Amino acid sequence: MSARHLIIAHDLGTSGDKASLHAADGRLLASHTVHYGADFGPGGKAEQDPRDWWSAFCAATRRLLSETGSAAGEIACVAMSGQMQSLVLVDDHDEPLRPAIIWADTRAGAERDLLAQRVGDDRAFEILGHRLNASYSLPKAMWVRAHEPELFVRADGILVAKDYLTLRATGRRCTDPSDACGTNAYDQRAGTWSAAVLAAAELDGALLPELLPSATVAGGLTHAAAGATGLHRGTPVVVGGGDGACAALGAGLVDPGSGANATIGSSAWLSVVTEAPVRDRLQRTVTFDHVIPGRYLPLGAMQAAGSSLDWLAGTLGVAPGRELQDLLTAAGETRAADEGLFFLPYLLGERAPLWDARVRGTFVGLARHHGRAHLARAVLEGVAFSLGAILSSLAEVLPAGQSIEAIEAIGGGARSDVWLALMADTWGVTVRRRTIVDEANSLGAAVVGGVAVGLIDGWERARALSEIDAVFEPDPVRHARASAGAERFADLYTRLRTWF
Repeated sequence: MSARHLIIAHDLGTSGDKASLHAADGRLLASHTVHYGADFGPGGKAEQDPRDWWSAFCAATRRLLSETGSAAGEIACVAMSGQMQSLVLVDDHDEPLRPAIIWADTRAGAERDLLAQRVGDDRAFEILGHRLNASYSLPKAMWVRAHEPELFVRADGILVAKDYLTLRATGRRCTDPSDACGTNAYDQRAGTWSAAVLAAAELDGALLPELLPSATVAGGLTHAAAGATGLHRGTPVVVGGGDGACAALGAGLVDPGSGANATIGSSAWLSVVTEAPVRDRLQRTVTFDHVIPGRYLPLGAMQAAGSSLDWLAGTLGVAPGRELQDLLTAAGETRAADEGLFFLPYLLGERAPLWDARVRGTFVGLARHHGRAHLARAVLEGVAFSLGAILSSLAEVLPAGQSIEAIEAIGGGARSDVWLALMADTWGVTVRRRTIVDEANSLGAAVVGGVAVGLIDGWERARALSEIDAVFEPDPVRHARASAGAERFADLYTRLRTWF
């Protein structure tokens, strides 16, 4: 065996950076997460300090090496995955000019509208495969230019989250197609930055990073990065992909026959694999590039899934761990929608299928007898209803002959039997939990890294790296009740939209 036979993958998430160690064939050996905070403020503000990301990256790497007894000389590559649709502005010394504006930020509504006036929503959707939306990187850059002009003139580069780490690690500014899709500036069919959209934004394309395939070595660790991480100078750093694409790969989605994937994290999404970009004529769902060349990921993402549950737990003073598990157990033994209690999980506005940055989270139907378990149940149901609407939208736009028979569940929310059983009943579709849920994003990144450096000889390897851990079949009676609840849930948004 070669001395360099291990892969380190990083998943730069909203709450922390997860570093995972993998064998040469991609098998997960160990993982360690270093957490950091976020600044959520009024008006849709959501920011993080990129320097915190880098500190977590370095600390997680060093801890992983220490805990596993792995030597730096055994590491064949470092591969990246990370939260998408962020904005990191750097100066000509590669230093961040301000906190990163992350995916959850919705302040760029006026800039989105300006882009739509200049490009046209339909034309933009055809070019990008995505709606013009305040949560994407390009409108955020326009927002900074409008509100912090003295700072924006100093900008020398625009990056998204994982690519800032690559810059710090190698000195190279680059991204991959999966993350480029989350900028609102990427021409998906051409595989280039869109000259038309950039002209409408009046943004110099030179600010955007170099586009490289996901399974590309961006460069080797610099002397400074090696010292900070405990790795050897020159260790290959692989471009990797956005967390949505890496999660899909980590769940085994490599071709149209692989089924569907539900990732339930701070945000949540449902995705499938196709061999060509899909355009939803109603613009409810979007299409990302996969990390696999020639593969695409039609998907719908909601803003606040696990973060809705985290918000409720924090508001109620429920501690993570056993207290939260007890609350979820109690939620599984009660009902919300059946009693007229609903939660609209729009704490951060909403993406698919509503695409409404102004809508906000709401409890409707509270009664005196409702307690903590009812509130938790309403949150679980609200997320399930939202994802169910996405599932219905996806099913309508799939290529002929492709259908969704079962859904592979990953992400932190997939640990909950209560939630997955509820989702199966709500959607009327079999839901299967994978054996690797928390590390699925970094597992996908590890496969990308292994392919890039020649340790893994094909994308199909991803399907063998996790197995089915539990199966949740829909109950016909509960599904009928949930379908009625889903109709009332949709009606609530229709009635409240103008109020928001």
